[in-house]
Amino acid sequence: MSAGKDIQDIRDKLGLVHIYTGKGKGKTTAALGLALRAMGNGLNVAMVQFMKAPQQYGEYEISRDLPNFTLLPMGRDCLVYEGKAKQADYDAAANALKKAEELIQSREYDLVILDEVNVTAHMGLINVEDVVRVVKQRPPKVELVLTGRYAPKEFMDLADLITEMRCLKHPYERGIQARDGIER
Repeated sequence: MSAGKDIQDIRDKLGLVHIYTGKGKGKTTAALGLALRAMGNGLNVAMVQFMKAPQQYGEYEISRDLPNFTLLPMGRDCLVYEGKAKQADYDAAANALKKAEELIQSREYDLVILDEVNVTAHMGLINVEDVVRVVKQRPPKVELVLTGRYAPKEFMDLADLITEMRCLKHPYERGIQARDGIER
């Protein structure tokens, strides 16, 4: 924890809702950066990853070594395309939202990140109103981050901070695929 900072004073100022959305790269990366900063200040962080499996992303490997970070990838090990979801994708999304709600209500975590929840709702894998209910019913000192493309208006109406990532240039345009350690 940062020298001279009182953890209770830090916790007393929590309770906002952040949204990281848009078609540009960096939404999960920004959320992980915020998580790192929170942990550095003594806060407990949980991240529930919708539509992501543990073997897909490097953050899962390091998360096991971080005592105040819980990472729960709850998707299947495949890409889910709009209009082509299987029942297992709906089930995984419902389980992820249920787990996110449990973590939020547990009061064990100061910051809870719902990674890719925006696009999960946009694709209809979970109900927008169910996510709105979870956000509205959170304890007052729990900070929330919702990431993913296509944030529904209902989510944005609840947010205190909205950041839209916009792609101006991307290596994919030159044929460079996602790289381990950088994009995943």
